[in-house]
Amino acid sequence: MFAPGQLLLHRGFVGERLVFLKLARVVQHDERGLLLWIAHGTPILISLSEAGEGIRDMPYAEWITRREELRQMVRYGPDMLMFIPPQTPGAASAHSVWFFWDGRHNFGGWYGNLEEPSVLWSDGGLAGVDTTDQDLDIWVWPDRTWAWKDEDEFEERLAFPEHYWVPDPDAVRAEGVRLTKVIEAAEFPFDGTWTDYRPDPDWTWPLSVPDGYDRPRAR
Repeated sequence: MFAPGQLLLHRGFVGERLVFLKLARVVQHDERGLLLWIAHGTPILISLSEAGEGIRDMPYAEWITRREELRQMVRYGPDMLMFIPPQTPGAASAHSVWFFWDGRHNFGGWYGNLEEPSVLWSDGGLAGVDTTDQDLDIWVWPDRTWAWKDEDEFEERLAFPEHYWVPDPDAVRAEGVRLTKVIEAAEFPFDGTWTDYRPDPDWTWPLSVPDGYDRPRAR
């Protein structure tokens, strides 16, 4: 179990190649799963083309011809909570749930991020979570109406199986369908839990990504 306030590296991979890293603080870690706070303005790593373009800046057919490099930047996305369900043998959850608020701290909705089951690791002074994003997602409004997100990217990339990292698109969509049933039933974590969360005001963040971030992917 990770300790409240502990700094974690949330790492995204394509195969064994690191393509994204966010810093996170542990809110809690118990039998329900792992809850992380990911803040605006913190350092991140992201894979970009040599010209500084991202994967969404061009058609995927063009992206796969570009050479990528990992760059450190600042995260300009909103503050968010990330809930990672427990990964038990034979019942791994291929998603995480993100919580968002607006600038006035009003709860804005949930995001069902479909991804490979997360693997938690600890290695000396570093610890983290490793996964692979699977592109197709679900946006959920506070009234629990929902819609698929990024279907166009998902379908576009599936046309390039020799390059795309999702081997079983049917399994990804099936995981999303399972999650929508939880949403519609207003079951945890879509039952209002944590929607009034505020982070510890004493938390601080490093100015750069810690050394050792490039350790091999945990499996």
